[in-house]
Amino acid sequence: MPVLAARDRTLKFTALIAAGLFCLSTSVSRADETDPNAPKGAAVTVLKAAKSCFANIVEVSGTIIAREEVQVRPERMGLKVGEVMADAGDSVTAGQVLAKLSLPEGGQISVQAPVGGVISASTAAVGAMASAKGEALFSIIARGEFDLVGMVPTRDIAKLQVNQTARIKVIGAGEVDGKVRRLSTTVEPNSQLAQVFVGVATNRRLLVNSSGRAQIKTGQSCGVSVPLTAILYGTAGTVVQVVRRARVETRRVETGLMSAGQVEITSGLQEGDIVVARAGALLREGDPVRPVMASADAK
Repeated sequence: MPVLAARDRTLKFTALIAAGLFCLSTSVSRADETDPNAPKGAAVTVLKAAKSCFANIVEVSGTIIAREEVQVRPERMGLKVGEVMADAGDSVTAGQVLAKLSLPEGGQISVQAPVGGVISASTAAVGAMASAKGEALFSIIARGEFDLVGMVPTRDIAKLQVNQTARIKVIGAGEVDGKVRRLSTTVEPNSQLAQVFVGVATNRRLLVNSSGRAQIKTGQSCGVSVPLTAILYGTAGTVVQVVRRARVETRRVETGLMSAGQVEITSGLQEGDIVVARAGALLREGDPVRPVMASADAK
């Protein structure tokens, strides 16, 4: 009998311990469910979708050419260059004496610049023959005016208009201002490209045939935008990850213009939506997360 009583007491003690552990576990579990400060899910950096304005830009790559080049020759035959008073690269004014030519019967005549500008080339050399029908003594870029001439796709030519402003980056000369001056009325049949002339507005000395790229502003669009890092591209299309009620939602979006790391969202997102700043494959639809708002500098 004493042995059975001891065994009874052991079994009862074990049951009490098990019941106590169960109650403790249940209590902790319920505390986790009801504690609003208990951390749930991974911490993710988020930001609010905000409105931004984007410039609609057409890019034109091309070559710098002289807008108008004037050839300078003497009016009569049989003359010889006696003195050269200007050379290639010089800026000249209209009426300025460029050279003096010797007459066969003696005496000299002056060759003057018919227009102000920059001398782009010169063949004048003392003792050389000069003729009204021969090679030009001087070539002058009239008024020092240049164009960037390039080709654009037909889908872009419809967006361009004369006098639209442009910013032009010229190799070796930096950035200069410009305006659309002339548009082609025909399209190259094989490439389906059209020609555009962008006038260059600068006092800087440009080199003919140097390369340049113009960015022509054709308009502006304002709407909701997010950083490029918030965009995911995949087989399902273009999406962003939105945090709603502390869970991840995947939104299909349509994108528009892009500038300075920001992307215009034309549909699928509203201003003020909380968006995951750096979307990635580690977050799935419905995942619980703890959103942490990005600072202004982080954007």
